[in-house]
Amino acid sequence: MSTYLTFEEKIKAIEEDIIVAKSKSDEHAVEILDKKLEKEVEKTFKNLTDYQKLQLARHPDRPYALDYIRGLLTDAYEIHGDRHFTDDNAIVCYLGKIGDEKVVVIGEQKGRGTKNKLKRNFGMPSPEGYRKALRAAKLAEKFNLPILMLVDTPGAYPGIGAEERNQSEAIAKNLYEFSDLKTITISVVIGEGGSGGALAISIADKLAMMRYSVYAVISPEGCAAILWNDPAQAETAANSLKITAESLKSLNLIDDVINEPLIGAHRSKDEAIKALADYFLESVKELRNMSQEERYEKRYEKLMSLGSFSQK
Repeated sequence: MSTYLTFEEKIKAIEEDIIVAKSKSDEHAVEILDKKLEKEVEKTFKNLTDYQKLQLARHPDRPYALDYIRGLLTDAYEIHGDRHFTDDNAIVCYLGKIGDEKVVVIGEQKGRGTKNKLKRNFGMPSPEGYRKALRAAKLAEKFNLPILMLVDTPGAYPGIGAEERNQSEAIAKNLYEFSDLKTITISVVIGEGGSGGALAISIADKLAMMRYSVYAVISPEGCAAILWNDPAQAETAANSLKITAESLKSLNLIDDVINEPLIGAHRSKDEAIKALADYFLESVKELRNMSQEERYEKRYEKLMSLGSFSQK
């Protein structure tokens, strides 16, 4: 059963009417309702606030990393463990093919249902997760395989154990190592990109976001708690933080926006998976036309420009 957000109530009502009309085999009514639904979807989703886009990024039915991996990869083989401590299930790493392209995919996985969410630690990686990601990236570099990173986390795990095992050092090392990888790297924010937990697998030749994903230094709830000491101000914070794909593209903080279905990736997962696959393959082709020195220079320039501004 579909989960509807507050602003989708009119869409829910029309879809329920369509189900009733289909049960009565009333094709004329279905046709009219389909047109009505199309107009309502366009009206609703072309006027979304940043906070509503945040809700879509966190939608419980939204495709997670493993949904994309299972839809994208053939001949998939999972890479486990960091060779230091354990296997962090909040980070998943796979070898496989996207089309005819051999690739390594690294993703942050939130999990569905209580049992699986606990297994995946709600998508919050520990140091061993980032070290596993680096191990997979180094493997890709060794065999000159392009890397696809799928970002979807509320943030790195802040637990005592994670801090004891050097969480900040693991993230910092990834920033350093990923910035210097010799192979092609493409990172895509597929849902929620939170703080350093997202940044650790975001350093790439190309950084893109799905249309309804978000990417921020802090969650709107955290921002509201700090600035106003009031969680009810989360919507105000979301609309002020510039966390959406369009806002970040306009600020040159990301390279591209991937147009997932207008009604959301959770309503048309196959279409969203195809959009991501097409973007990845096109980007690999584009980057392969550049020399390694040109890619390095472009990557360096992009990293050095972050945070720069001009005064008029």
